[in-house]
Amino acid sequence: MLTKFGTDIWIADGQIVSVIGFRYPTRMAVIRLADGTLFIWSPVALSDELRQAVDTIGKVAHIVAPNTLHHLFLPDWITAYPDAKIHGAPKLAQKRKDIAFDDELSEIPNPAWDGQIDQVVLQCAITTEVVFFHIASGTVIFTDLLQQFPNDWHSGWRRVVARLDLMVCKEPSVPRKFRISFVKRTAARKVMRKIYAWPAQSVLMAHGNPVTSDAPLYLRRAFAWLLRD
Repeated sequence: MLTKFGTDIWIADGQIVSVIGFRYPTRMAVIRLADGTLFIWSPVALSDELRQAVDTIGKVAHIVAPNTLHHLFLPDWITAYPDAKIHGAPKLAQKRKDIAFDDELSEIPNPAWDGQIDQVVLQCAITTEVVFFHIASGTVIFTDLLQQFPNDWHSGWRRVVARLDLMVCKEPSVPRKFRISFVKRTAARKVMRKIYAWPAQSVLMAHGNPVTSDAPLYLRRAFAWLLRD
């Protein structure tokens, strides 16, 4: 259920969810902080098996919704871990008024993980996404801004849309709909320069195969369209 991805970081793939008729696989990450507590990124559906695996690693202290689209499974995790702090992407609290967030994520890391996980905020018209960098494992963590689906994942007209949207490529790519929605490109380029400065060894995302080699070069390829504009 949990797979070791690097030093003090694990991943787990969850169930498939449907959004406007498109099927999306789900993935979460678990990071163990220096004090032994856990940082849960983009939690997937919580099963008894997953809960047992997580509890074996450490105590859940922080549950993180990294953008305004990934919040579906928060309530079950909040119920299971009532003492955990709930951290939401900017503007998510306005969308999920049923959830009492303890913290709104920003470009400044929370004191609980400062020095262990760095972060930036990338904003476009579709979503506001917090991109994290886990220092110990060298992992850059995106949510929806990078995606990759197998060639046979979609069918019918959705297959055509997925190809046109750059959701089906040889490596994870920024979908075309997100590229178009970056209206404040000067600000986005500034954020990307910080991401490029991270000593990345791998890139993880919610929907796509992780990149585990030549991560800095990969990131520059993935966002070359933004730098060219």
